Order: sequence, then C-alpha cells, then structure tokens
Amino acid sequence: MKQSIVTVALVVPDYDEAIAFFVGTLGFELLEDTPQAPGKRFVRVAPKGGTGAALLLARAATDEQRAAIGNQTGGRVFLFLHTDDFDRDHARLSAAGIAFTGPPRDEDYGRVAVFVDPFGNKWDLVQPKG
Repeated sequence: MKQSIVTVALVVPDYDEAIAFFVGTLGFELLEDTPQAPGKRFVRVAPKGGTGAALLLARAATDEQRAAIGNQTGGRVFLFLHTDDFDRDHARLSAAGIAFTGPPRDEDYGRVAVFVDPFGNKWDLVQPKG
C-alpha cells in the first residue's frame, strides 16, 4: 500500500490576498484557481519545483473558520518550508518584509528560522542537513 498527503487546507481571510502572498511574496506557483459555488474557489499553491504537498487556500466562510485563521495549530509552527539554500531564501524573504521571530539557528536536523505569514501562521524555513 502506498499513500501520500498531497494537499493541506489552510484557512485564509481572502483568496486574492492569500494568492498575492504565496505567489507574489513566497514565490510559490499557482497550481489551480477554479471557481465553484458563488463566492467559493478551489485554489491550490505550492513551492515552485517542489515535490511535496500543495496548500489548498480555503477562504473562511463562518465565524468559527475566521477565528481559526492563523491559529490552526494552537500557536505552534504549522508549516515547514524546506530549501536547498537557507541563506539565499532567508535574505530574499527578509527583503520582502517577512517577519522572522528570531535569528537563524543550527539544529541537529539543519539550519532553521521561524517566520510568520500575514495571516498569523508560523512557518519553519529549513535547510535540512545532508
């Protein structure tokens, strides 16, 4: 049996604002933007050239969903963006105004720094060892 996680839903306040951040700022690729029911779209983004899961940008439609924006994991780091060049990507994201919560650090698994997206989600930017 072979299985994989291919898409993770991320609750966002607005489709276009989220696309602007993920595609314009992070440099992700817009994989799909398909209209569905009135006011609803199926929007998927992923890092360019990546082989991992994509993000489904899910616009919050209820008060409960709006309350979860930026806190889908109770304040923990939620998403992990791997890179093959930490210094390049850290500098690029910093120049683009991404807020890092502290300086880069070296861990047993690689070089890492935590950043926060405009919606309040914490991310690890990681260059794995090896």
